[in-house]
Amino acid sequence: MHVVVLASRKGGVGKTTLAGHIAVQAELVGAKPVAIIDMDEQGSLASWWNVRAQDTPSFARIGEGGLRRTLDGLRNAGTKLTVIDTPPYATREIGEIVRYADIAVVPVKPSPHDLRAVGETVDVIEAARKPFVFVINEAPTNGLLTLQAMRTLGKHGRVAAVIKTRQDFRSTMIKGGTVQELFPKSKSAAEIAELWGVIGATLSKQGVQYEPAA
Repeated sequence: MHVVVLASRKGGVGKTTLAGHIAVQAELVGAKPVAIIDMDEQGSLASWWNVRAQDTPSFARIGEGGLRRTLDGLRNAGTKLTVIDTPPYATREIGEIVRYADIAVVPVKPSPHDLRAVGETVDVIEAARKPFVFVINEAPTNGLLTLQAMRTLGKHGRVAAVIKTRQDFRSTMIKGGTVQELFPKSKSAAEIAELWGVIGATLSKQGVQYEPAA
């Protein structure tokens, strides 16, 4: 089983939306069964899952024994991929969660404040010696800001995808869905597919080949 962790020391960068979309995209391309875990006390990912019409991906709650035992249980049950949403700000907690990651996904908004804050997240992930990729999330139509963010982040790691600001992300999450499910031919769905392509390729190098479903 592989573990993808959404990590950012800064709040409001769209971790929960990306976590749900990554999990669904993984299911669509055959990396299933997929589970999600919500480690953020706000419980936004859990709320999204509770209003879903579909019962996949599955939702795993942390019980006795903590995250380690939960992941062991998912692995023993045959889960192929687990996506974990993390709390913002809590450096120690994020560091503990990232230790279980096969890859960390770091969402960053293309703004000076967000770019200045990303170094703390990278430090936590590098301390755990885990691979990571950046996602420029909620990018404005102003291409200059996005290009500047790509250049800045590119000095520290790979930018896996640029996710533009669009209403379809918000509307689908409210309904318990994702853009791939409700708007499969949209630009937003294509951007999520691009993001998963990088994540899946990275995980494939670690021993599991994720091929599109027939």
